[in-house]
Amino acid sequence: MLVDSHCHINFPELVQNMDQLRADMQANQVGHALCVSVTLDKFPEVLAIAEQYPNIYASVGVHPDYEDLQEPSVEQLVALADNPRVVAIGETGLDYFRLTGDLEWQRERFRTHIRAAKATGKPLIIHTRNAAADTIRIMQEEGAAEVGGVMHCFTESWEVAQAAIAMGFYISFSGIVTFKNALALKEVAQKVPLTSMLVETDSPYLAPIPFRGKTNQPAYVRHVAEEIARLRDIPLQAVMDATTANFFKLFKHAQPCN
Repeated sequence: MLVDSHCHINFPELVQNMDQLRADMQANQVGHALCVSVTLDKFPEVLAIAEQYPNIYASVGVHPDYEDLQEPSVEQLVALADNPRVVAIGETGLDYFRLTGDLEWQRERFRTHIRAAKATGKPLIIHTRNAAADTIRIMQEEGAAEVGGVMHCFTESWEVAQAAIAMGFYISFSGIVTFKNALALKEVAQKVPLTSMLVETDSPYLAPIPFRGKTNQPAYVRHVAEEIARLRDIPLQAVMDATTANFFKLFKHAQPCN
């Protein structure tokens, strides 16, 4: 079985087709999925899905792309995470691609999430884009290694991957690794130890080949795993077994379903 370690199935494109989505997961040997929060006002939707389906889990956090929101506090995140269906803090991190100007508020929000993760003992889901140096620096300054987590939808260098792995973080590959022009990322996927790897869709975004340009869904994580198996010249089952075991080792509050 596979696990989609990062998806947004509360988004309208997917939530209205949950029966088919879950059937497609089963048909592709995707046994579990983590539905990730990006804003607190939508968190109840994320939690409701996790509470309805035992093989779907939730996180709580505010994505760095969302500005002009009331900033979450450590106490607020800790309170919302006090639910057995919430297995992680995030999505959090830094994004210097979509936003410009004084982004100190982004860095402070990131620090808040790391502190909440340490307070809850639940791991972090980290987004970083065009901000790798600051992301690693803040992780080190705030002691993110105490709780660990995942560098989601990884597109950075092998050096960045090594720095994150040294802090106990996993490297998660999305459909981007299947894109023909993603040569540098394919090289990273060949180097990351299987013991430090997760797979994801980030659906409804970033559908892998052969579905690029279409709405992504958790079932398609199989194509990510297949590409990693091809790149490493190992059986698909080896990728499935390793990434599933890694998911439940990292997200220790997630109970696997039979």
